[in-house]
Amino acid sequence: MKRKPDGKMHRAGRVLVQAGRVLTGKQMAGRNLTVFPDDVFLTSYPRSGNTWTRFLIGNLIYQDEPVTFANIESRLPEIYFNSDHYLRSLPRPRILKSHECFQPQYPRVIYIVRDPRDVAVSFYHHNVKAGNIADDYPMEAFIPRFIAAEFDAKWGSWSDNVLSWLALRESDPGFILLRYETMKANPIQELQRVCAFLERCAFRKIDSSPEKLQRAVTSALPNACAISRRLRARIGYLRRTHAPTSLSSEARRRGAGSQYSRPSRWPASNQPGGRSWNASATNWRALSQRRSHNPDCLSS
Repeated sequence: MKRKPDGKMHRAGRVLVQAGRVLTGKQMAGRNLTVFPDDVFLTSYPRSGNTWTRFLIGNLIYQDEPVTFANIESRLPEIYFNSDHYLRSLPRPRILKSHECFQPQYPRVIYIVRDPRDVAVSFYHHNVKAGNIADDYPMEAFIPRFIAAEFDAKWGSWSDNVLSWLALRESDPGFILLRYETMKANPIQELQRVCAFLERCAFRKIDSSPEKLQRAVTSALPNACAISRRLRARIGYLRRTHAPTSLSSEARRRGAGSQYSRPSRWPASNQPGGRSWNASATNWRALSQRRSHNPDCLSS
């Protein structure tokens, strides 16, 4: 008869492995990374456009060679995929990707906020692909779990994450808010804002001529679309058939309020902050059709 592994031995083994990673400098940085005073953190709730924004900013800063998946971790790295030892070896000032709720040690922050309905749809598909839920798992069952942050509790809920930054940093000169929908509609304008912010953060003078800005946007598109080709087949169906998410009234009152409190494209009966998820199919289909001319290839 095969013996089951001893629980204490298994835990001890995990501790030893973790200790080995720390001693050899291979532990992922995460929340334990070394923060320098000239760091800039590109922060957002997951599935809010952070990766696309990394490509946009990277192509603007590194104009001699476009940013690709092969070199992005050496230019605008993610704190969860790289060791602190490696991150400390990078040239400064650094731009680091993060999904954390408010972190007081982050000196400067570019925070991205996205329509939470689209975040929920993207999160749903991500969890299907990860095997966390079945392929035919009903959206009606997924949404309450998404709101409760059951799948990635370490980031908090969408509302918790957004509100934590807006409540504590919104008026700080070391903080800038980017709205995903505005970036999609006018990426050059938003890149100009980011450029001015980075130059205030001790970055060298960045060439933000119209030609360089357009090149940064154009170069980012193929990478962004490569991320999301696997999303589009399912995302259109979900947008046509399921209702949008809710936001806390406090989150609306603060930084997300002007963008998400009552946009004309949201039916008045289904404003974020309401508790009902039963928007009419007609309203949800209209939103899907509005976006069908601009495929959602920028959401990762």
